Amino acid sequence: MEKLPASTGWLWVKEGFALFRKQPAELSTLFFGYMFLMLALGIIPVIGQLLPLILVPLFSMTFMHACVHIETGKRVYPNLLLVGFRSPAVRNLVKLGTLYLVAAIIAVGASSLIDGGVFWQAITGQIALDTETVRDSNMTLAMLFSAAVYTPAAMAFWYAAPLIAWQNMSVGKAIFYSFFAVRRAGKAFLVYGLAWVTIGMILPVIVSSLIGMLLNSSTASIFLLLPMSLVLTVIMYCSFYPTYTHLFGPAPEPLPS
Repeated sequence: MEKLPASTGWLWVKEGFALFRKQPAELSTLFFGYMFLMLALGIIPVIGQLLPLILVPLFSMTFMHACVHIETGKRVYPNLLLVGFRSPAVRNLVKLGTLYLVAAIIAVGASSLIDGGVFWQAITGQIALDTETVRDSNMTLAMLFSAAVYTPAAMAFWYAAPLIAWQNMSVGKAIFYSFFAVRRAGKAFLVYGLAWVTIGMILPVIVSSLIGMLLNSSTASIFLLLPMSLVLTVIMYCSFYPTYTHLFGPAPEPLPS
């Protein structure tokens, strides 16, 4: 693993856009299929609230495989949605997803040290999240603290799924390599993160708000913000693939399935 310059972070973003431009409809269909499955799982009592997070590593391989297909000139089809479930490493991917869940619970639980449990209660649906609740608590600071607590886990999980599925690593080894790979490419990831905060969060709000003001319609602003955010989310998913290849090389050939 080479140490990457900070500019590589912006290159990852550009490569994500390039991948999306080649098959925008197919990638969008894949994403909407993923969202539909997540909503369907949410209907299941109790465990339905946990399954989407546990299955993140399996579905992350969907978009990694899709990017490989695009890169090699193959058409992306909806059947890729379940490619993670067909992987020989499916059990380890589920174990990884369980660790995702544990890390998220710990991070959100830690926020109670800041706001006395308001953020935790809001996330778990114990209290209604409204303007008054946010104003009368330290929830914003608690959310930032929770994100800081989760950051080492995010570093450990970033590459773990493809390392497990494509390089046959154990869960522990994949987490180890992922953490130190992200740490080694820290400057590139800082640029990458700032770029997506700007492009994926700030820019859509500014553009939709300006158009809403020009048309004197808050509804128009919302209708523009939603599709922009969805498209940019798909592109962001595409950009995950080059972050892997720049550090670990191309995907195996043929792809495990």
